Amino acid sequence: MLQVTDDIAFDESQVELQFIRSGGPGGQNVNKVATAVQLRLDLKNSGLPVDVQERLIRLAGKKVSQARVLLLTGRRFRTQERNREDVMGRLVQLIRQAAVPVRKRKRTRPTTGSVRRRLDEKRRKSEKKRERGPVGD
Repeated sequence: MLQVTDDIAFDESQVELQFIRSGGPGGQNVNKVATAVQLRLDLKNSGLPVDVQERLIRLAGKKVSQARVLLLTGRRFRTQERNREDVMGRLVQLIRQAAVPVRKRKRTRPTTGSVRRRLDEKRRKSEKKRERGPVGD
């Protein structure tokens, strides 16, 4: 079990890791060794609470497919192990962010002073524009 927060833990067997070839510098070795990691997590069967899943989908954006599968790719490092640790750390970080419920915005009213200042400014501008009009007899 992978403990993400005090309340959230999920089985690491739910996470599917696949090692793929990584591009970039590395000489001929880059063509032979699969060091990049693709992490797949099926959110429907992950055991995460539904509200956390919804926030995770919103946070991850394009990294979640239509079938609700989260796909993270790690290729920053030149070894499989470091890329695996990196991508697992990013997964845990994403889930921790999604675990924090979004606080509802409390509606506020403008202060009396700000309303008075706004109306005074409107009056001044109105007076200024009225004075720009044609001059009477």
